[in-house]
Amino acid sequence: MAIPSRYSVAIHILTILEMDGEASSEEIAGSVGTNPAIIRLLIGKLKKAGIINVRQGVKGSSLSKPAKEINLLSVYRAIENENALFLLHEYPNPQCPIGKNIQASLSGILEEAQKSMENKLSEYNLTDVSSEIRHRMESDKRQLKKKNA
Repeated sequence: MAIPSRYSVAIHILTILEMDGEASSEEIAGSVGTNPAIIRLLIGKLKKAGIINVRQGVKGSSLSKPAKEINLLSVYRAIENENALFLLHEYPNPQCPIGKNIQASLSGILEEAQKSMENKLSEYNLTDVSSEIRHRMESDKRQLKKKNA
C-alpha cells in the first residue's frame, strides 16, 4: 500500500512556487511530468486549504504564506480525501473467530501508526524540502565542475 503520488506532486508544486515564485499550471506540469489538468486539480485543493493563492492568468499561483509555515502534514491533509491512512476491509466473516476480531485488533495499531506518520510530517515544512533541493543542486554543480576540469 502506498500514499497516492498526488501527495508528492502537491509538494513538488509548492516547492516550485517557493523556489521560482509564481508559475502557470503548464510550467508546473512540465517539471512534474504530468498533464496540466492534474496540476490544476491539485492547485484547487491547495487553494481550498489556504496554502496557495490563485489568480486567473498565465502565472496565477503563489504561496499564501511563507514556506516555513507550510508543514508537510497540512499538505497531506489538503490533498488526501480520507481521514484514515489505513482502511480496514469492510466485511470480515463474523462466523470466523479471526474475522470476528480482526478489525478491533488492528484498529489501535493502525491508528498509532497513522499518528506517528502525522507527527513526523508535522516536523517538516516546505523550506526543508527546498533546502534539500538547493543542497543537491549545489552538489550537482560541484560535480559538473570537477568533470569539466
